[in-house]
Amino acid sequence: MKRLKLPSWLPVDGYVLVLLATVVLATLLPASGPAATVLGHVTTGAVAFLFFLYGARLSTAEAVQGLKHWRLHLTVLAATFVAFPLLGLAARALVPHVLTPELYTGLLFLCLVPSTIQSSIAFTSIARGNIAAAICAGSFSSIVGILLTPLLAALLISGGAAGFSLDSLLKIVLQLLAPFLAGQVLRRWIGGYVTRHKKGLSFFDRGSILLVVYAAFSAGMVRGVWQQVSAARLGALVAVEAVLLTVMLALTWYGAKRLGFGRADRVAIQFAGSKKSLAAGLPMATVLFGAHASLAVLPLMLFHQMQLMVCAVLARRRARDVLPEDLTPRDAPTGDVPPEDVPRGEPAGGSGAPSVRTTPQAGKIAG
Repeated sequence: MKRLKLPSWLPVDGYVLVLLATVVLATLLPASGPAATVLGHVTTGAVAFLFFLYGARLSTAEAVQGLKHWRLHLTVLAATFVAFPLLGLAARALVPHVLTPELYTGLLFLCLVPSTIQSSIAFTSIARGNIAAAICAGSFSSIVGILLTPLLAALLISGGAAGFSLDSLLKIVLQLLAPFLAGQVLRRWIGGYVTRHKKGLSFFDRGSILLVVYAAFSAGMVRGVWQQVSAARLGALVAVEAVLLTVMLALTWYGAKRLGFGRADRVAIQFAGSKKSLAAGLPMATVLFGAHASLAVLPLMLFHQMQLMVCAVLARRRARDVLPEDLTPRDAPTGDVPPEDVPRGEPAGGSGAPSVRTTPQAGKIAG
């Protein structure tokens, strides 16, 4: 099975097109009745196993080794789990005149999702930034996000969609946290197998996410949620997300400069601190929102494509703007990892050093 490839001039992630096709399928042929019940059980198991694989792939040891660059990692975490959520809360003023309450809930959830690993590293590599720091920063964000994203969602998202309850806490523990921790514990025994079979397991990753999307949008169709969203509202959502991404790109770049980071570190901070993980966010949404997940995941899907398109252009520009005096020893990647030596893997994060496709075309970066 070959990966979907698109022309280099078309800045669209091929996997996003498959996701959109899945949405169309759920719209035309939604699962209902007994089929929906079976699909729900299958999805629950797939999400649990997906987070088990995340735990088995992610090298906590390598993330801990990166603690020597703690200021950079704290800056990325602050951007991901402080600045983003604050902007999401500020967007509450756009309800109901610009965004519907349901779309706003999805936008706020988007702001709580951890950073992506693969595309952050790929763009950092293209822009000649600190690749080793981007790897560690993405790993930290993923580890912290497993626990922090559901807790922030429970605290900040009001109403029935993701209100905090004993049942939601139990789902978080059983479907997300416990499998992830089990993967971490068993990593010393199964890590080699997972690494050797990462290509085959990546199909499970992507297939599980497609299953999650189909289940969420099927439930939405059965409940008639799409009748609540107009084309004008979707256009407004895209505009709001464009502003959100612009603000975060500017904040991470100029904020890092104000904090005294060198150019290579600023590149890593910008690309790791402005990203949101589709691979982690979609499964989390099914656990947190259940039958309400369809509109909750739509903003994340749109933002994912937008960040790939914008950052592909920005990374190439950063690479052209680099000056000889910028490449000082201080700015050199701490792990001495050239772009071509970063191991290849899959979107949710590989074994310690996640995969990188160091190509300037966003359509070939699935993070």
